[in-house]
Amino acid sequence: MTVIANDTVVKFNYTLTNDAGETLDKSGAEPLAYLHGHHNIIPGLEAQMAGKSAGDKFTATVAPEDAYGEFVAEAVQSVPRANFQGVDNIEVGMQFQSQTDDGHVMLVTVKEVNDEEVIVDGNHPLAGQTLTFDVEIVEVRAATADEIAHGHAHGVGGHHH
Repeated sequence: MTVIANDTVVKFNYTLTNDAGETLDKSGAEPLAYLHGHHNIIPGLEAQMAGKSAGDKFTATVAPEDAYGEFVAEAVQSVPRANFQGVDNIEVGMQFQSQTDDGHVMLVTVKEVNDEEVIVDGNHPLAGQTLTFDVEIVEVRAATADEIAHGHAHGVGGHHH
């Protein structure tokens, strides 16, 4: 039986909940596939997957620093509405790409809008949250040379070329 280790492809079903027990996400009709050891899933979940095998079911609790990071208050900023030229209707929840001073592109989410300014949040929507995953490992197999070279799983549940 193959156990989860670096360069294995893992297919798993999951339900993700927050501290309040609210379901935030879950796998769809097909299990999610990822290449272990290649940073394709959050580090805290990947670490808890290691050593498991097909048929295993477990609950993984992941702290913010091992998931999407701590909430950074400085990432919430007021931007002049004039910066959104060409966008007539800006609504709370919309997401935009923004470029930082050092040239990195980041995704920001609109938190508030008024006539003069737009409050945007550059944090990941799950930043600062402890996450709980109920996981069922469906399949574990050795990765192909192509998957290792590309850094992700191919085929159903993984990346398609």
